[in-house]
Amino acid sequence: MASFLQPFIPPWSHRVLGGERVHLRAPVLADWAAWARLRGESREFLTPWEPTWPADALTRAAFRRRLRRYCREAREEVGYAFFVLRNGDNRLLGGITLSSVRLGAARSCSVGYWIGKPHARQGYMTEAVGAICGFVFDVLVLHRIEAACVQGNAASERLLMKCGFQREGYARGYFQINGAWRDHLLFALLESDPRPG
Repeated sequence: MASFLQPFIPPWSHRVLGGERVHLRAPVLADWAAWARLRGESREFLTPWEPTWPADALTRAAFRRRLRRYCREAREEVGYAFFVLRNGDNRLLGGITLSSVRLGAARSCSVGYWIGKPHARQGYMTEAVGAICGFVFDVLVLHRIEAACVQGNAASERLLMKCGFQREGYARGYFQINGAWRDHLLFALLESDPRPG
């Protein structure tokens, strides 16, 4: 493969995770237009729950930087990013990332996700989180997945509970979201915990 393409070929790009209605795969440069369109039309829906978007958030250059970061994190085995696509028509629905992958005695990671407004509350992300849990426990062989959601994000809290996560705590000023430090609810799922489905 041409060396100039290497920064944009995710090291885990051969892996596709599947579910009944969705599948997950690594983002690639050809996804930029669909990603920018979905994020753009969902901006008002997403911004209350995300860090402040930079001015160039939806540009091709910003997407390239994002892909470089995803590839670097995967090579270093500290994070993995996937896009969530609908089975049948491969329509982009959202994204899901694993970050802060820790090996050794911890064997844990954090999960984060977003879904475009047109596809929200249809069960797609619940299925995607279920698929990523299988990847974490069966492929990465980790013991624990952690998740945090902004206090007041009832949809995200319900999603995590549906996927078998248990609420473990409350963190004050945990992440800077939409320009303000926000309190978060903390959840976790252990490899030994029962999971729906």
